[in-house]
Amino acid sequence: MTNVPSWWEFFLLGLAAWRTYRLLAEDTILERPRRWLLRLDPDWQDGDDPNEEYRFEWGAFLTCPYCAGFWISLAWWGAWLVWPHATILVAVPLAINALLIGAHKLDEK
Repeated sequence: MTNVPSWWEFFLLGLAAWRTYRLLAEDTILERPRRWLLRLDPDWQDGDDPNEEYRFEWGAFLTCPYCAGFWISLAWWGAWLVWPHATILVAVPLAINALLIGAHKLDEK
C-alpha cells in the first residue's frame, strides 16, 4: 500500500476538498453557523467589540482558500491514509457536486 493516492483518487479528493471549502467558507446554507462561529451579532457596530480581532482573524482564515483550504486538504488526505475506501466513498458525492457547480458556471457564460 502506498501513501500517495492514484491520479483518480487524487482528483476525487481534490474536488471533495474544494467542495468542502466552498461549503464551509461561502455557501449560504452554512451562513448561520459561520455567523455563530465568528460571533457576529446583527446589533454589533464597528469598534464596540473587544473580540473584533478574533472575528477578523477567524473570518480571514475561514474564507481564505490558502489557509482553510490547506487544512481541509490535509484532513481529506489524512482520512484517506486511515480509511482509503471509506474516504473515497464520501468524496465521490462531493466531487460530483463540484463538477456540477463547475458545469453550471460554464453554462452561465
